[in-house]
Amino acid sequence: MSTIIPAMARLSAKERAQLPDSAFAYIDSGGRRRLPIHDAAHVRNALARFSQVAFEDEAARDRARGRLLRAAKKHGIMPIGFINAQLEPQRKLPKGHVTFLLTDIEGSTELLARLGDRYAPLLADIRRLVRAAVRAAGGREVSARGDDVFAVFELAPAALEGALAIQRDMRAGDWPGGNEVRLRIGLHRGRPALTETGYVGLSVHAAARICFAAHGGQIVMSSAARGAVVESLPDGVVLSSLGAWRFHGLPEPMEIFQVEAPDLLSEFPPLRSAVPVSRSG
Repeated sequence: MSTIIPAMARLSAKERAQLPDSAFAYIDSGGRRRLPIHDAAHVRNALARFSQVAFEDEAARDRARGRLLRAAKKHGIMPIGFINAQLEPQRKLPKGHVTFLLTDIEGSTELLARLGDRYAPLLADIRRLVRAAVRAAGGREVSARGDDVFAVFELAPAALEGALAIQRDMRAGDWPGGNEVRLRIGLHRGRPALTETGYVGLSVHAAARICFAAHGGQIVMSSAARGAVVESLPDGVVLSSLGAWRFHGLPEPMEIFQVEAPDLLSEFPPLRSAVPVSRSG
């Protein structure tokens, strides 16, 4: 015998306003409350609509997922299909040799001090920009924490395409208060292990070190990434060697290359948080 699920009564604006914040699975940085979960019908509706919500970052998605699952447990709902759907994106991450793309906001602490409450919407706008470029180039977002976004590509040329698009879109952006907002971008290719919690391996750490050594507006990559893109560079794009560098926690020095294109910045100070290796030794 099938179970009859009662229809969900649509909330009026007044009813919605009277609900406490705890009655919603997701509240964005602007205070907008989404996915009401105050009764069983709305919990079922939230489970069905969860994948359609544009969350500001993965941390926000995780918090909303936790609230929703707790509400489902409270109302005796077994969200098997929802749990499977949430695990599915992880299964679709590429395995084997992959190219990582990491972005990080330059001077984020100073920006936060200048912008105050306007920083959270700025961060959300940047993440949307990065995600759109990553998707358009065929990549997948792995995570977004703090000021950085971590994405993965099966094909290294696609990762380079995404990096170039991100920097071009950042230069064209109209940022609040006339502030100049720049991202540093790092690319690295390796063969990490893909686990239930994401990628694990030295190549993940190397990608992060490479990104954080760069400057805002700069794209840098490892020799492993260069080897996978050098035969298919877009018109006008060149890769300039910055020499070999030692990075904290990595066993061997890495040769780093800067991506140069006519419409992007090309003059930068030496890499940050890395030690150059002298050619003589």
